[in-house]
Amino acid sequence: MAVEVKELLEAGVHFGHLTRKWDPNMAPYVYMERNGIHIINLYKTAAKIDEAGAALAKIAASGRKILFVATKKQAKDIVAEKASAINMPYITERWPGGMLTNFVTIRKAVKKMASIDRMKKDGTFNTLSKKERLQVDRLRAKLEKNLGSISDMTRLPGALFVVDIKREHIAIKEAQKLNIPIFAMVDTNSDPRQVDYVIPANDDASKSINKILTHVTDAVAGGLAERKAEKEAVAAEKEAPKAEAKKAAPAVKEEEE
Repeated sequence: MAVEVKELLEAGVHFGHLTRKWDPNMAPYVYMERNGIHIINLYKTAAKIDEAGAALAKIAASGRKILFVATKKQAKDIVAEKASAINMPYITERWPGGMLTNFVTIRKAVKKMASIDRMKKDGTFNTLSKKERLQVDRLRAKLEKNLGSISDMTRLPGALFVVDIKREHIAIKEAQKLNIPIFAMVDTNSDPRQVDYVIPANDDASKSINKILTHVTDAVAGGLAERKAEKEAVAAEKEAPKAEAKKAAPAVKEEEE
């Protein structure tokens, strides 16, 4: 579904930063200056959302995960809600250094969290002293806060989606090192050259963030639905010969009689 410029306008997606804080590399996406603020060209934003959405849908259809990153206050809850709805991993607390470049260590931490859960299920946890139980609970809470949302991510993501590339510069650098495609909302104070799929947009207002994330996650959901349909079609093809064989079996028996 094509993005309407009117809905982007109503969400305040067009408001950039103060002109004195701008990054000149954002010039192609700036429509005009008004009262000392740059106004983003929403026709370009709409086109970029469509372009990014198509690419993200392909990645989702291929079975790879898309990691959503947003640690700023006004984006955290929106990203957590939208990413959870499509079963994608997300980071909304502090970015764990080496999250991508030292993924093996991060996986060990996630496994530690799972082992604590097993201890609680099989009763081992109750054999610990009160002090030890308190320490384990604290460790579990800390791991959950920082890594809970990526516990199902067993391998590196197929893409990164970032809100505010200036704030999440460590995540951007790690993804660049590993050649992981970067999709991002980029405001007028940031350098779009760091990103593979730029969505020029106001990355400070929650309404703007919500609007962009809605379109992006809808596109991902479309890719996931496509993958599911393909799997079901393949399964149906495999079952077809069995069904035919079952139908033929009674006929053979009748002939023998």
